[in-house]
Amino acid sequence: MARLFRSLIFVPGNNPRFLEKAKKLQSDIVCFDLEDSVPDNEKANARKLIKSALESRKSYESSIFVRTNSPLSGQIPYDLKEVVQKGIDGIVIPKVSNAKELKKIEKIISGLEKTRKLKPIRLIPSIESAEGVVNTYQIASSSKRIAAVVFGVFDLLNDIGVGYAKDAEGAKYSRRKIPVDARAAGVAAIDAIWQDLKDSKGLEKDCKIGKSLGYSGKSIIHPDHISVTHKLFHPDKSELAWAEKVCKVYLESTKKGKGATTAEGKMIDEVHFKQAKALLELVK
Repeated sequence: MARLFRSLIFVPGNNPRFLEKAKKLQSDIVCFDLEDSVPDNEKANARKLIKSALESRKSYESSIFVRTNSPLSGQIPYDLKEVVQKGIDGIVIPKVSNAKELKKIEKIISGLEKTRKLKPIRLIPSIESAEGVVNTYQIASSSKRIAAVVFGVFDLLNDIGVGYAKDAEGAKYSRRKIPVDARAAGVAAIDAIWQDLKDSKGLEKDCKIGKSLGYSGKSIIHPDHISVTHKLFHPDKSELAWAEKVCKVYLESTKKGKGATTAEGKMIDEVHFKQAKALLELVK
């Protein structure tokens, strides 16, 4: 789907200074993190800080997502209770291994949306295990909420018992499979982070490889990586064609006094329209 997924930057949810600085980040998606970057004894504090940040949504220039803890952590209900509110655009679910896990999470989100009278929140499952890689298509096609999937290389390598290296052989099959499955399901794929903050040439090379494999963008951990990923993950013809269709369909729907509509079986609302419009303006 033609949305801007060139960059997804993780921002530690327990760091007030980083949350404040994130207001001016030009990343396509700013993702407040409750998982890996937040110690266990800081989870509750991070939830409160993120909840407060979401109340200042208009101050942020990017789409705002929140990464919860993993399905196996037992903390997702507590995470969702705090962050499912006005101001959030989507949720990243780490370490998703199968569609069943995702359905349980979606049920909780649906209940909160109904109670709090919210529009449907988008989901981005993160594929970080051998089981998740095998089930990527099943996961990516399990809900209309899903906007993209993310490749999490470090936990994957740990899961299959392979040490991390920049060109880890153990990750190559998974890195190639995920965007194919995502595209078959009609969603975008976001590549794994580049960990070496000082190796800018390595980052550029890695972005080129990711784009050649079918990824729409990259997850990142430092603002300095935003400009590089935006330059190298430029929208392709199919993304532009979809953006044009989204704008046309949505505008026709609003003329009839309607809001949300569908295009090729996919939900289209104001958020999708704004992002499609932004993509077309970006190219111009």
